[in-house]
Amino acid sequence: MDWIHIVVLSLLQGITEFLPVSSSAHLILPSQLLGWPDQGLAFDVAVHVGTLLAVLIAFRHEVVATAGGWFRHVFKREASAESRLGWAVIIGTLPAALIGYVLEDAIELYTRSALVIATSTIVFGLVLWWADAKGSRVYEMGRLDWKSALFIGCAQALALIPGTSRSGITITAALLLGFTRQSAARFSFLLSIPLILAAGTLKTVELVQTGTDTQWIDIAWGIGLSFVSAVLCIKLFLAALDRIGMLPFVIYRLVLGVVLFALFL
Repeated sequence: MDWIHIVVLSLLQGITEFLPVSSSAHLILPSQLLGWPDQGLAFDVAVHVGTLLAVLIAFRHEVVATAGGWFRHVFKREASAESRLGWAVIIGTLPAALIGYVLEDAIELYTRSALVIATSTIVFGLVLWWADAKGSRVYEMGRLDWKSALFIGCAQALALIPGTSRSGITITAALLLGFTRQSAARFSFLLSIPLILAAGTLKTVELVQTGTDTQWIDIAWGIGLSFVSAVLCIKLFLAALDRIGMLPFVIYRLVLGVVLFALFL
């Protein structure tokens, strides 16, 4: 890969993985507009590792506390706020994991088009705006129960449609349930950990099976750049969220969707 490909794709993955703007919509643009070659499985694994490390570092205290609380509940029957959050993450992960497993081939066949991405970018952007405007934003993350987690998890399954945005749709669902912006975003980020881990693991297995030659310098740059950009993105997003709300991201999605329609219709 050329260095410009490495830099652009790594930064795009690191930034858009956690913003409610759809990473899939952005990652198709360089190849579609500039004719860049496919970056390959090894690089996909690298940027997934980078974003996974970023969210683990950014939420290291929550991750350790949640994991510890969950294990204490499982093995010692000690219920706590942390154990409830751990169960919420598990419940919220199941719908996307199950639907993705069952419908993987259909999703790959019927949804990987610019038209689908443009449509979902606009439609779910408008739903995000509506949820942010109409949500009561009164509940903190401690209010999460299994019903809320399941609802958010079912919404997360919609992100299997490219252009939806995993973070965007989970934040939308949490806002619709009345959670604050901070709680919605934080649960969305925690919910990303199992799916990014699963996606990275599957790509790694596929990489090993195909026996593709690995360019280790490209891999190192991909991990490093996606990690740094993702950490900065998470920090800045959470710091600015209550002040700016979702409207800037909604406007961006609408513009992006219109551009995609103009380019590919």
